[in-house]
Parts: sequence; structure tokens; C-alpha cells
Amino acid sequence: MNDDGTLYSIGDLARRTGLTVKAIRFYSDSGIVPPTERSPAGYRRYGIDAVARLDLVRTLRDLGLDLPTIRKVVDREISLPQVAAAHAEALEAQIRTLRLRRAVLTAVARRGSGPEELDLMHKLAKLSEDERQRLIDDFLGTVFDGLHDHPAFAAVIRSMTPQLPDDPEAEQVTAWVELAELFQDPDFRSTLHRMVQDLATDRARDDSMGLPPILAEAVRAQVEPMLAAGINSASPQADPIIEALTTHYAHILDRPADAELRRRLVARLETMNDPRSDRYFELLAVINGWPARESLAPVLTWTVQALRARMQR
Repeated sequence: MNDDGTLYSIGDLARRTGLTVKAIRFYSDSGIVPPTERSPAGYRRYGIDAVARLDLVRTLRDLGLDLPTIRKVVDREISLPQVAAAHAEALEAQIRTLRLRRAVLTAVARRGSGPEELDLMHKLAKLSEDERQRLIDDFLGTVFDGLHDHPAFAAVIRSMTPQLPDDPEAEQVTAWVELAELFQDPDFRSTLHRMVQDLATDRARDDSMGLPPILAEAVRAQVEPMLAAGINSASPQADPIIEALTTHYAHILDRPADAELRRRLVARLETMNDPRSDRYFELLAVINGWPARESLAPVLTWTVQALRARMQR
């Protein structure tokens, strides 16, 4: 009813709001926009407030709210800000789901995946946070079996733990899917477990040199200048470098730098030089938003070749 008491028919409301008569009748039957009264012939009549209610209903429907919630809003059983906050949160969850789907489809398109791989990728991408954490814990539990409580390895475990953000970019989701596939590679798990156990075995007695990254970084520091200068691994110019690395490793083990130690060093470096390990840390950097770590593969390959060349002399 307007200021002069005028009541409107459904047809009048349809013309004023742009909604169809069928839609208005539906909202009226649902109790969302009830008629003010009925004419003697039984026709519905609405006051001017029905126009405002219908405008609000149409806006809320366009935003995706369901009818029971809309009814509570127009009847002021719940406040519009409460509904807006809840709906925004729901939309955020939908957006995250859509991003996951987009990332999976993008990866499938790039990799030329078949139906089985698509199914696996989809399952991995839509894991909940708790499910992802269980997968991570299972993987790292296998890799660091028996060493979780060792203080020297706490930082290593943290440095190998992926943390997918709540609102990840497509690249992070794609990286997560590939990393999760690596988690389920039993040979990769075994290789990393052996590498970690080797590092634990090679710890210095006073723990001051204790973790294999010390060895890896020593190799990098010594060998990168050789690679940059284009020095062949079999060249006599490489002799001092190999001698220094052998001495460094002998110091870690506190044992003589003999032939057996060199064989052990070669075995350690070859285990470390698994391309899947490099890929693991590449993907980890993408997921965690860390700077990309430069690959150790070139320096490890050069060092192994240099050691083998000298062991054959």
C-alpha cells in the first residue's frame, strides 16, 4: 500500500519490478512476499513494501542465496550482514574448488594425461587440509623413520615440508599434484630414506658437521668454479679440488682418506644426485613460495666423474 492506500495486483508488481507474474506468484506462495490482502474475488493485492521486498529478493537470488535464507532475511530473522559474511565464505570455498579444478585441467592439457592419471590428479588436488597433512606425514615418516626425535634433523624435516596456502595460485596447485605423486613413488621414498640414513651415519661425532647438506654445500663451493671455468673432471687442474673434498669427507667420518672412503663418497654423491630429489625441491619452492634452489646435479655429476677417474688410475 502506498501513501494513499493503493494496493497493487501481481500484474502491477510485475511491471514495476521487471519480474514475471509467475515468479512473483512463486515468491508469494513461498511466503517471502505475502499479499497484504485479497480482493472479494480472491485476487492478491500487495502494498508498496512488496516492491522493496521483491527487489531485495531478486538481488539475493542473483547472488546465489537459497530461498529459506532469503525468507529469513526479508523477515529479519537473521541480519543481512550475517548472511553476506556466510555467503562470502561459501563463495570463497567454491572459488578455491574452481581453482583446483582449473589447475588439474591445465596440468592434464599440458601433460597429455589419460583418464587414469586425470582421476588421480583430481583426487590429489581436492584433498582436504587434514588429508594433505596425513599424506605428507606418511611420506616424511617413511623418509625419516627412526630420526624424527633427533635434534639434528628437525630443521631438515621442516625444510622438506610443503605448506599449500589456503588460497593457492594455479601453479602451486599443479606443483602440489606432482609432489603428491612423488610422495606415492615407493622407489623415491626408499631412495630418500637411504639418503637420510646415510647422512645420519655420516654425522661427525661432535655433531658440528653433522648433516649431509654440509657435504653437499662443500661440493658446490669447490666445484662450481671448476664448472664455470670449463675445467674437465679428468683434468689435472681438478686434482686439488678432489683432494680437498676427500679430506673434508674424511674429517666428517674421522677416518683415513683411503680408497674405501672414496668409494663411499661416490656412493653418497650418486644417491644424492637423484633427479627426483631436485624436482622435489623445485616443487617445494613453488608450493611454499620460496626462492628456487639451484640444482646440485651438475656439480654432483662432475664430482662423481672426477672421483671415478682418479679411482681408476
